[in-house]
Amino acid sequence: MKTIFGLVLRLVLMLAGLVFLASVLAAALVVLAFWLVRALWARLTGQPVSPWTFQVNRQAMMDRFYRGPGSGRAARPDDANVIDAEIVEVVDVKEIKPPER
Repeated sequence: MKTIFGLVLRLVLMLAGLVFLASVLAAALVVLAFWLVRALWARLTGQPVSPWTFQVNRQAMMDRFYRGPGSGRAARPDDANVIDAEIVEVVDVKEIKPPER
């Protein structure tokens, strides 16, 4: 019984893989046919055949990574939220000296 179930499971998985492969190939053929009809129409009307491309602006990605989102300047907190604080020198954990003026 265990070997029959294993064989049936393998057959079902192989069939699912073949159906997935066939669907991917069918989608690719539809896109190819659409592009060929578009290229044929462009040739018949005398227009140049342009490929489908994706424009990638790498400089904009680098700016976004290094400067953060916004207007192109470095990301920093708002000046209204900055609190001025005095730095106190700690000499010992048990004794804190007040700042000298």
